[in-house]
Formats: sequence, structure tokens, C-alpha cells
Amino acid sequence: MRKFWIAVVVAVLGIAPAMMGQDVVTGAKDVGKDIGKGTKKVAKGTEKAADKTGDATKDAAKDTAKGTEKAADKTADATSDAAKGTAKGTDKAAKKTAKETKKAADKTADAVK
Repeated sequence: MRKFWIAVVVAVLGIAPAMMGQDVVTGAKDVGKDIGKGTKKVAKGTEKAADKTGDATKDAAKDTAKGTEKAADKTADATSDAAKGTAKGTDKAAKKTAKETKKAADKTADAVK
């Protein structure tokens, strides 16, 4: 009976390292799968972040374009208003100059008489 138990213990000890080795291989394979899953998740997250960054950049560009267009419109309006003001001032100055020139000519004509 004693030899039987010795044989059982030897058999178990002989099989145990092989079983442990299989556990190590299985564990390494599982870790590899987990890393693969994690890598896929990171790639999907990176892709989503890139899409969101692209969308934000596109939105910012649209906002900048709208702001630039509004600023150009306001500048054009201000320039137009300034040109109108200058034209009115020039017209008034020309009329006043003509009036004063006529007065001076009249005085000169009266002085010559």
C-alpha cells in the first residue's frame, strides 16, 4: 500500500508542473486577449477624439468665417457712412467757397466802378 501512495504522489508531482505550465500558457494567452481588447478600445477612443477634434475645428472655422464676414460688413458700412459724410462736407465747403468767391467778385466789381 505504501508503494501505491508513493506512486500516486510521484504521478501527481509529475503531472502538476505540466498542469501549472498549461495554466501559465493559458494565462498568458488571456493577458494577450485582454491587451488586444484594451488596444481596440483605445483605438476607438482615439478615433472618437479625433472626430470630435475635427468637428470642433470645423465649427471654430465656421464661427471665425462668420465673424470675419460680419466685421467686413461693418467696416464697409462705416466706410460708406464716412464717404457720405465727407461728400456732404465737401459739397457744403464747395458751396460756401462759391458763395464767398461771388461776394469777393461783387466787391471787386463795385470797387472798380
